[in-house]
Amino acid sequence: MIFKYVRFIIHFMMMNMRGIGRYFLELLFAVLIVSCTGIWTAVYAQTPSGTLKVAVLDVGQGDSIYIESPNGTEVLIDGGPDNSVLRQLPKVMPLFDQSFDVVIETHPHADHIAGLIDLLQRYTVGAFIEPGILYPNSERETLEKEITHKHIPRYIARRGMVLDLGGGALLEILYPDHDVTTLPERQVHEGMLVSRLLYGKTSVLLMGDAPQDVESRLLELSTSTSLASDVLKVGHHGSRTSSRDAFVAAVHPTEAIISVGAHNMYRLPNKEPIETLKKYGAEVLRTDEDGTIVFVSDGETLKRVK
Repeated sequence: MIFKYVRFIIHFMMMNMRGIGRYFLELLFAVLIVSCTGIWTAVYAQTPSGTLKVAVLDVGQGDSIYIESPNGTEVLIDGGPDNSVLRQLPKVMPLFDQSFDVVIETHPHADHIAGLIDLLQRYTVGAFIEPGILYPNSERETLEKEITHKHIPRYIARRGMVLDLGGGALLEILYPDHDVTTLPERQVHEGMLVSRLLYGKTSVLLMGDAPQDVESRLLELSTSTSLASDVLKVGHHGSRTSSRDAFVAAVHPTEAIISVGAHNMYRLPNKEPIETLKKYGAEVLRTDEDGTIVFVSDGETLKRVK
């Protein structure tokens, strides 16, 4: 990748600066090689080869999660409420990277998908995955047009599907387990796409805005070991409608991350889910206080990058 950008720069200069001598161009080429090598070494030093990166992005009152597998496959789950995602992604992605292998929508509320509209206009996307909820809002309609315009392949997620992200990393779809296209507008959260990221002995459970009814269904469908995770991305921004006691006990995370905006109008997170999470030994992290929260895994341990 280093040499791809160097060749582009040299080609551009040769086309526009024909008077420059060959010796000078060769010298410039050498300087660029050294400079770019230094830049890319610094970039990749942040995420060692063979590791999984998960970043819960600070996008305000909304959700957006970036995943980079050990072999470089990149996934974005939700895009937050606005174009804040475009400011956060360069902090966790490789320099000059303008593509995603997969973009996933957990549900069509604006605080999760509005940022995807700007993202699709600037990034190349290989596939779009969604639960299939029909929800007539302006953000969803605009996003639909952008997906169609870009000819992005679309897939409906259902329990049992597994995305092989490469390098040993897997993304399991845990929910929904049924057709959610006919859900009433007030029950959109009942069709939430819930997934679990696995790499070696480490795991991250991504709950979107899943309410307690979905948590109860997951407890019915799963064993305690199939929900147990090192990190829990807490449901519904730390609302009291999520994170019931029995569910948190089954997941038993070491860290729990709440994606929430500072001074939000909903006064989230609520104290009840925070107390429940702490009761089971989880360290509670919040994007409104901690900013973008990044974890890396080597397959044996999952560690926070500060």
